[in-house]
Amino acid sequence: MNGHELMTSSPRQSKQGTDANQFVLTFENNRYASELFGQFDQNLKLIEQRLNIDARARGNSVSISGEVLATNQARRALDYLYDRLQKGGSIELSDVEGALRMAIAADDQLSLPTMERKAKLTMSQISTRKKTIAARTPMQDTYIRALERSELVFGVGPAGTGKTYLAVAYAAQLLERGAVDRIILSRPAVEAGERLGFLPGDMKEKVDPYLRPLYDALYDMMPGDKVERAITAGVIEIAPLAFMRGRTLANAAVILDEAQNTTSMQMKMFLTRLGENGRMIVTGDPSQVDLPRGVKSGLVEALQILHGVEGVSVVRFKDADVVRHPMVARIVRAYEAQTAVQDESEQVDR
Repeated sequence: MNGHELMTSSPRQSKQGTDANQFVLTFENNRYASELFGQFDQNLKLIEQRLNIDARARGNSVSISGEVLATNQARRALDYLYDRLQKGGSIELSDVEGALRMAIAADDQLSLPTMERKAKLTMSQISTRKKTIAARTPMQDTYIRALERSELVFGVGPAGTGKTYLAVAYAAQLLERGAVDRIILSRPAVEAGERLGFLPGDMKEKVDPYLRPLYDALYDMMPGDKVERAITAGVIEIAPLAFMRGRTLANAAVILDEAQNTTSMQMKMFLTRLGENGRMIVTGDPSQVDLPRGVKSGLVEALQILHGVEGVSVVRFKDADVVRHPMVARIVRAYEAQTAVQDESEQVDR
């Protein structure tokens, strides 16, 4: 939207000043404007910090000044967030951060399919009865679109990028809409320094701790009582990878998490379980392999073998896509830098 459009056809009005880098946005709904700006204007302060602009609220208006590019990014982010409030959504700091990432990407990646430069900001979403999740980074946007488009999707990259959470959310959406009859969630029973046999309890009690991230995502997307009933009825099945052998998984959304810890044979076995009207999502971080030394990761091999195969999408997340605490992204970058140094050293030694 340009300034004229905002003044004439939108509840968000822009009064362009003599300086092209300065304008005022006015929002009709006072309550939404208050939520948009955040408690003690914390959302505006975050926008100021990220874009290096000045954003000052007064009533239901905000005066924005700074460089042209940054102020336009702030306009698009605020416009998107206000629309979200109008549609019944809520806003947290993480949502503001996500809107800023996408607004910046609109200028950095003009070919991004979900963006129109200097126009309205849109993001892919996953919706269930309990919750709606919007993409918070361009790569999350690409990932959600890949889930909608492809029968087999690989989401690979560091922790904190949302690849597992979004996969479970998408599976829950498919189940609620009747697109699949069941959800099957699986992880290889490989542990970092521990062995299942030494844990107390039966098999379910032994493996449940390793499947906890999948449970957590499910309970976020569906009411707890419905999750429990679905698990009891077998509509939602959570099992170790070994339990997949010999099965054909039709009319199901099947997720394999921590796939970097599969062997080549396990990965082939899992991928060939795909049945009619089935969807498969494979997530993992190739840099976090816990397999014994010398054993090749089935995920790494599958990414090589299936490159270019019709119906297969691969989405690669980077440290810039981490949506947890900013420290997580810095930790990931530090470890990646150390790994690069070690790899270079090993090549020199050879």
